[in-house]
Amino acid sequence: MLRFFSLSSGSCGNCYYLGTSEKGILIDAGASCRRLVRMLKDNDINVDTIQGVLVTHSHLDHIKFLGSFCKKLHKPVYTASLIDEVLSGHSFTSPVIGPYRNVIPDGEEIDLSGISVRFFEVPHDARQTVGYAIGIEGHRFVIMTDIGRLTDEALEYASCAHTLVIESNYDMDMLQKGSYTPELKQRIAMGSGHLSNDECAATLKQIVHPGLRNIFLCHLSENNNTPELAYSASSHALQEAGYEKGTIHLRCLPRTYPSPVFNL
Repeated sequence: MLRFFSLSSGSCGNCYYLGTSEKGILIDAGASCRRLVRMLKDNDINVDTIQGVLVTHSHLDHIKFLGSFCKKLHKPVYTASLIDEVLSGHSFTSPVIGPYRNVIPDGEEIDLSGISVRFFEVPHDARQTVGYAIGIEGHRFVIMTDIGRLTDEALEYASCAHTLVIESNYDMDMLQKGSYTPELKQRIAMGSGHLSNDECAATLKQIVHPGLRNIFLCHLSENNNTPELAYSASSHALQEAGYEKGTIHLRCLPRTYPSPVFNL
């Protein structure tokens, strides 16, 4: 049985688990190691089955507890070369990450005890930001969070996914009418910031296919979005693409607390 959960998903912290009873992977480390260990224990997941931690980029809400993960869990860290360079000099990671660093070669797939992993670059205002295409037990899992706009490569991977985790960060009306400075509003919406509800919905209309079983909307803004708005935009897009409600499991991931454990 393949299971997935989020410890938190948003600017306060991001961390995800994907795995079976025999093997699993973590994506990002923006939630505490204590919370992770408790969640694993509560769901009878052996921490020893975790094969490593994938890092999407070096913003603090994705790596804040990566040093703690290394010290306490002793798991290898995998990411792209430029992200690895940043982590090797980052105050939150550099003191402990050295023995755990592993670079995924550009354009190549690595195998972690039967879990295939490859990355693809996405636009975001970090030195380098990536999404991941993960294969496990015949299931194609794709995650793309903190993505300013969709690239052809990202669309290609999403179009083959059985499970897609995709950012639906903000509602444009809430952002424009909100209290953020003009500079911050531009940063969010300029194409190297975050993906709006409408942009996410338009993406789903492009990539939806009969093999897509699950869509998780991630990294919802606290100030410029609501789960209801994000869900509504994507749900309507799927229906416009010809998929009846409930045909594909569509869910919003919580910002500040763990999600349920989902069977994929």
